[in-house]
Amino acid sequence: MAVREILTAEQPVLRQKAKKIRRVDASTQKLIDDMLDSMREAHGLGLAAPQIGVGLRVLVIEMPEDDEEPHSGEQIILVNPEIVKAEGEQFGEEGCLSIPGYVGMVRRAMKVTVKGLNRNGKEVRVKGAELLARALQHEIDHLDGILFTDRLEKPEDLYRVTDEHARVPVFQGGAKQPAREHEPAIT
Repeated sequence: MAVREILTAEQPVLRQKAKKIRRVDASTQKLIDDMLDSMREAHGLGLAAPQIGVGLRVLVIEMPEDDEEPHSGEQIILVNPEIVKAEGEQFGEEGCLSIPGYVGMVRRAMKVTVKGLNRNGKEVRVKGAELLARALQHEIDHLDGILFTDRLEKPEDLYRVTDEHARVPVFQGGAKQPAREHEPAIT
């Protein structure tokens, strides 16, 4: 197990479609362990293999401990994940370990069902709503070379994070000039 460097948005592997894994083996297990270590070290919620420079279809998610969330504290590992059902809609804030210091308002399905293989190569289905649904869609996007910034409906939906609570719009009023610093009412 090792902590690997998390790549940032300008790295080409993050814009490429990841390849399916033919067989879950010891190298897949090591990749999963390295991904978990890297995600935890960066204090992330999820990580896709391309984010550590590996162009394979693997994602890991660890849900935060929260009594309100049905998947509280759950660890999700999926090899070759595929969304088989999506329902409803949510519009909310997303961040990404590969785009540090920024968050954006992104529209996603409210509920998803994803099929894939677990870390032992057994086929599984994961049903998620709200935060888990958002995380699954975000990480699967990474496997298809898509970043959350590609999903923004307008430039004004991108914010720079100045501290734990402050968000500074990158663009205002459709202008392509950086915005002046202030704190919008997004929590």
